[in-house]
Amino acid sequence: MKRYVFALFSAFSLSACAQGTSPDAAAPAAEAAPSTVTAAEDASPGSPAAKARNAILSINPRVGIESVSDAPLPGFQEVIVAGQVLYVSDDGRYVLQGSLFDAEEKRDLSQAGLSLLRKRLLSEVPEDQRIIFAPANPKYTVSVFTDVECGYCRRLHEEIAGYNKLGIAIEYLAFPRMGPGSEDFRLMESVWCADDRRQALTDAKSGRRVPPKTCENPVGAHYALGQRAGLTGTPMIVAEDGTQMPGYMPPDALLSALQRLEAEGGGSR
Repeated sequence: MKRYVFALFSAFSLSACAQGTSPDAAAPAAEAAPSTVTAAEDASPGSPAAKARNAILSINPRVGIESVSDAPLPGFQEVIVAGQVLYVSDDGRYVLQGSLFDAEEKRDLSQAGLSLLRKRLLSEVPEDQRIIFAPANPKYTVSVFTDVECGYCRRLHEEIAGYNKLGIAIEYLAFPRMGPGSEDFRLMESVWCADDRRQALTDAKSGRRVPPKTCENPVGAHYALGQRAGLTGTPMIVAEDGTQMPGYMPPDALLSALQRLEAEGGGSR
């Protein structure tokens, strides 16, 4: 069993190489944050948070723990590991993987911590490291992890004017799915190093040649951030409150989703 769980944790870092989620998938809803969020390394010795942290590290010492907090499930700690949610019993003995669903309220309780994590990570990316397509006075802003070789990413970019017309700003971050050292990765570095990054991104997604160019660029940092945020496919669209949308969404559908989030108290400036 231990060997199985170790392999499972090791696989977390590989999950982001998958193709994007179907446009018809249901979007998870962000919920209120769990209480007592603790940086994993700051947990008091002997506390439930420390026991949860030690339990995870005993299975895989190399795994990166983002946070430990009181879980909505009594007697458990919620641990975020590489963009995934785990539940560890307060004594550190039992580890559960998967979504925690409230059957009475019909909501996924696991999304609150993930939304907070994504919001925090994205807040650390400065505007000048993004490629931005925005209307004059955007009503909504979304961050989009993109890959120039991804079919749904290209489809989204073809409709960029439609998003902007509806008041939605698109702020791109790089996520070359083939990873560091790949041709895909080098192409995205050339895009981010181009004098006109917006045009270079449009050219790359249209299959036009982008001249090779090197510079100090954020592509590697974006790639690592996407893994930490739990990216499982591109495009990954994230609202301002950290809510992840279900892959590619046409302009009208994305607008409707953002309006619903706003009505619930998040998703817009």
